[in-house]
Amino acid sequence: MSFGTKILVGLFLGIATGLFLGDLAAPLQIAADGFVRLLQMTVLPYVTVSLVVGIGSLDPASARRLFLRVGALTLLLWGLALGCVFLMPLAFPSLQSAAFFSTTLVETPPPVDFLALYIPSNPFHSLANSVVPAVVLFSALLGIALMGVERKEELIAALLAAERALARANRLVVRLTPIGLFAIAAHTAGTMDLQQVARLRVFQIAYAAMALLLALWVFPGLVACLTPVPARRVLQSARDVLITAFITGDLFIVLPSLIERSKALLEESGGALEAEKASAPDVIVPAFYNFPHSAKMLSLSFVLFAAWYSETTLRVAEYPRLAAAGIVSLFGSINVAMPFLLDFARVPADTFQLFVATGVVNSRFGTLAGASHMLVLAIVGTYALQGRLQLSGPRILRYALVTAGLAAATLGALSAGLRALGGGSYEGGQIASELGLLRPPSAGATVLAELPAEPLPHAGRPLLERVRERGRIRIGFIPTQIPYSHFNALGALVGLDVEMAHQLARDLGVSAEFAPVPREHFLEVLESDRVDVVMSGILVTPERASRAVFSSSYLDEVLAFVVLDHRRADFSDAAWVRARDGLRLGVPDVPSIADLVRREFPKARIVPVSVTDATNPFDAGLPVDGFVLTAERGSFLTLLHPEFSIAVPRPLDIRLPLAYPVANRDLEAARFLSTWIELKRKDGTIQALYDHWILGRDAKAKKPRWSVLRDVLGWEGR
Repeated sequence: MSFGTKILVGLFLGIATGLFLGDLAAPLQIAADGFVRLLQMTVLPYVTVSLVVGIGSLDPASARRLFLRVGALTLLLWGLALGCVFLMPLAFPSLQSAAFFSTTLVETPPPVDFLALYIPSNPFHSLANSVVPAVVLFSALLGIALMGVERKEELIAALLAAERALARANRLVVRLTPIGLFAIAAHTAGTMDLQQVARLRVFQIAYAAMALLLALWVFPGLVACLTPVPARRVLQSARDVLITAFITGDLFIVLPSLIERSKALLEESGGALEAEKASAPDVIVPAFYNFPHSAKMLSLSFVLFAAWYSETTLRVAEYPRLAAAGIVSLFGSINVAMPFLLDFARVPADTFQLFVATGVVNSRFGTLAGASHMLVLAIVGTYALQGRLQLSGPRILRYALVTAGLAAATLGALSAGLRALGGGSYEGGQIASELGLLRPPSAGATVLAELPAEPLPHAGRPLLERVRERGRIRIGFIPTQIPYSHFNALGALVGLDVEMAHQLARDLGVSAEFAPVPREHFLEVLESDRVDVVMSGILVTPERASRAVFSSSYLDEVLAFVVLDHRRADFSDAAWVRARDGLRLGVPDVPSIADLVRREFPKARIVPVSVTDATNPFDAGLPVDGFVLTAERGSFLTLLHPEFSIAVPRPLDIRLPLAYPVANRDLEAARFLSTWIELKRKDGTIQALYDHWILGRDAKAKKPRWSVLRDVLGWEGR
């Protein structure tokens, strides 16, 4: 059995094992991670040594020719990858989307420190922490310095011996590839969230198709077009390396193997005529690895997918700007670049969570395209350095026609297939409207249909004393205060503060009685002693604090705008909002909030929104450009109205505290609630409810992963 066949056997056995075991395959992650670490062990030292040797062996003229010619080839590969990116949206069907609140909305991502990324103050620190760009620059500088050193041959010979030793060590590890890929495939197939994959299948299928087109024809075909190496031979020789790159999803760890295979193909085809040019792949691959490769270029397609997903208009005329911004930003981390690109294209930032979710599958296909990209650079780049590229008009025309035909066929098949599958149904509104309590309600809890007109018994006595005597605490709630207190689609009273009220009743050893209070008159209800406390997402404002006694804050919300999807990027810039004359902002009819908006955005026109309309401003029909709301409750509302998005005006950071007002201005009760809030913060209650109601982390119940063992054979694990 050949080594490539062993790899395929390990891959398919791993998939079968994962499907058979399901979640029980999770422990195999240890073996999978161990294999990846073994592969990583020799890569960075190999890159360092090979780059020093490769550049040091050149003369200055050869080095200049290297970066000019291979740089031009890199631009060509970028263009081919971007062509696939910008064709992809033609295959997308229709879809709507929204998401729960995410802390990324209010967190400013740290700027990319390009100096630290590319210029190592301590190269040993960069080596120890795998800062690849800094290591490459350091190695390139050493290689350039070595060019002019006399009697450098002895040092180069020693480094060549070290390079061969590192390459041999890598080959010893590579022998474990069938076992390592078995563990990786079994873990991935057994633990992957199939529901998540199904929801994002449009992007994943389109991305995979374009990555395969690049990896299996566009790049190998380019090698065959410009050199004597046939496309089929490229794929045959590098098959096991490409499979390893695909399964591990890590391009870096296969760089030594890519270099070795490209050298073998060059020697086989007569492309390595001179000793110094035979080692060209040792220089080309490490030097150009830090340039954005095709996997990163393909990631730009997520911006187009996110625009389609959120129904944001992104015109074709804006594609060149997006491409230019993408190339520059993708020199850094993709996870830092993507939020910037989403903002740049005025696409809702909450879609970044989808990008993270698609990484499990798409990173494999992207790495496959990236590995093929590096192989082209090594082979075609070597021929370019020798000035032996076969620039034949008929061959180039034939390659262009075949590529265009395959691209059209791929796009047509994608379009038909994705439209047949559909874009997937939008479930956010249903999930939000049906979201239930995280924990069981307290014993004996009741919900009154309306607020009693008479005061509570024992009015005027200390609140805690009368609650214990009655054996019941009356909680005032606003029925439409999403997501703090509201009735869900099943008719149950739910929300973060409803759950806090249940917990308060349990801790006091009494039953909870929930009474609806009008939003605009809840202070009067407290003053008339008709409820004990209001727990309903109440913002603390100066005018409210002058009429009632509040507990300490249990949560701070962030001031934000609720706007149509395509305007999110504009309203995310506080300077842009301040500079616009006559911008119409719908502001809740709360004096302190209106004063705050006037202070921060003096040129805006404030359109008062009644407290009733503020509950659901989307249906108010007001002629406004955006609504002022908090990011937390606004995100929940956008799930019900996915055509809207949340925009936090950066760098403005205004926090609005939530607290519980108590009846009869009872200071003792307020102090007790403040202490109780601190206890609930310490024991994790508040965090758990925040994760459930604000972040929506467990909004959709997770079912056990499908497996043959559980769902076909009926094994229950007992």
